[in-house]
Amino acid sequence: MNPLPPKPTRKDALGNRERILTAAREELAASSGASLTAIARKAGVGIGTLYRHFPTREALIMELYRHDIGRLIDRAPELLTAHAPLRALRLWFDEVAHYGRLKFGVAEVVHAATNGGLDDENYEPFVAAIAVLLDAGAADGSLKTGLDPEDVLLQLSVLWRINPARGGEARAARILDLIVDGLRVSPAAPR
Repeated sequence: MNPLPPKPTRKDALGNRERILTAAREELAASSGASLTAIARKAGVGIGTLYRHFPTREALIMELYRHDIGRLIDRAPELLTAHAPLRALRLWFDEVAHYGRLKFGVAEVVHAATNGGLDDENYEPFVAAIAVLLDAGAADGSLKTGLDPEDVLLQLSVLWRINPARGGEARAARILDLIVDGLRVSPAAPR
């Protein structure tokens, strides 16, 4: 006997889930210690509804992580269709830095849940997104050839350590300038 197909998710349940994720992103960006009660209140749902979707704080954080990293991975080829490779790379780095400001407060949870990144299903796709950008830049002559995308990822990992409350946006921009200048065939002229 065949089991019954899974029950489709109700439209209102999907809406609740999206509102919870949006509220969590905003609340956790404001404070890594944001409570689940505050997130539920901001989402306009009861705490029970939040727990039905995300039984633990870690489950909620990891779903945000998967969603946001997936979006960053998808953005690399999108940016290349609209911009020259060097510009696409910098715009993508800026988006990674923006995400880093959110991750700053919850990095320990993500690190623990992915076994220090060793069990992170997003690792290879993220490295592949970097490779797409580097390859496009090498092909048009704006970036050095033979760059290792994992080396670039290691450089970008500093973004997760920048405290957004202490001038983080400006510091991230300066660090990204240094990274991009190191990847270019010829570094940018002094400003």
